[in-house]
Amino acid sequence: MALIIQKYGGTSVGDIQKIQQIAQQVIKAQQEGHAIVVVVSAMGGETNRLVSLSHEMAKIPDEREFAVAVATGEQVSMSLLAMHLIDRGVKARSYTGQQAQIITDSQYKKARIVDINISSIRKDLDDGIVVVVAGFQGTDAKGNITTLGRGGSDTTAVALAAALKADECQIYTDVAGVFTADPRVVPEARCLPEITFEEMLEMASLGAKVLQRRAVEFAGKYQVPLRVLSSFENSLGTLISFEEKKMEKPVVSGIAFNKNEAKLTVMGVPVIPGMASSIIGPISEANIDIDMIIQNMGQEGTTDFTFTVSRDEYPKALEILQDVAKTIKAHGVIGDQRIAKISLVGMGMRSHSGIASSMFHILGNEGINIQLIATSEIKISVVVDEKYLELGVRAIHAGFGLDKEPAEEFDPVLVDK
Repeated sequence: MALIIQKYGGTSVGDIQKIQQIAQQVIKAQQEGHAIVVVVSAMGGETNRLVSLSHEMAKIPDEREFAVAVATGEQVSMSLLAMHLIDRGVKARSYTGQQAQIITDSQYKKARIVDINISSIRKDLDDGIVVVVAGFQGTDAKGNITTLGRGGSDTTAVALAAALKADECQIYTDVAGVFTADPRVVPEARCLPEITFEEMLEMASLGAKVLQRRAVEFAGKYQVPLRVLSSFENSLGTLISFEEKKMEKPVVSGIAFNKNEAKLTVMGVPVIPGMASSIIGPISEANIDIDMIIQNMGQEGTTDFTFTVSRDEYPKALEILQDVAKTIKAHGVIGDQRIAKISLVGMGMRSHSGIASSMFHILGNEGINIQLIATSEIKISVVVDEKYLELGVRAIHAGFGLDKEPAEEFDPVLVDK
């Protein structure tokens, strides 16, 4: 008997009819002889509603109480699904993150899983019970409810798959799988039958919404077989593979983008050893994630220090930097919340030159100025003015032929034609 973890996102549990459809899929999988654990998100829009209510009650909600409030969305979904399964004659039991003993640290809004006690879930599975778990949540060592951050239900599913040694973790969404680009921006985007773990990790971290980055990290660490499928159509979806098929691998697999970006620059920073730490340290201590970092030499022994953060954390980061600038005697701080990041991802970049220059050439032909650049072995990221985001993504997608089946070799000259 195979053990399957199925995770359903907010659009998949958006209303009663969709929850009933999910129940039918679960029943079918059980009838095929599989043991099933289902992880559910809150019903579509419910988490946003709970966040909005919290901010109506407090300008800056207490993080512990905020976690308690927003975690209720998943609890509604899990109980409704379990009720319907039982009504259909299927043995089922729901678990909150706390009841499932998903133990996390005490970062209430972005908690990390440190342990899972699977004994109760394992007993239920052995008894033929379908286990339905609320995603996105856990509990710290003191019994406080914590949440895993937006998209955290993915992490719940992968972590349970790792702990239970599941045969496959299936992530059901409102799209058919992982695409070469967001099909809402690029209608010609193709669904990829397979993508490597490394590529998926880059895509997730660079803005692709189909999987939470931490879920992909978890899958890589524990070698969890992972597949992304549609809740609404029959297809094989996209398999996240741990083996690179070099003979068939295209140079570029896909494009990711992120609108939730903001840029901060500390101007006129004295060129003194340890100054970068003086700037970045307070930002990190405030639990603000930093993305791209650029340092440019200025005039008269000073430098400009630029980095990007999420737009949500921009006000807090700006306030911290203004105090830092005074302390280190910098000239000042400027920021820009009207930027976006476009990233090209592909394992083939390791063995092919000309990818970056071709990407820059495509953007230049469209009159799009590049503000920042960052690269790794398998990705190139650029920051541009947000008004050029969709134009840039579509141009790069077409220029690299991602709307067509991949050729065996990439010719950088093709993008000029």
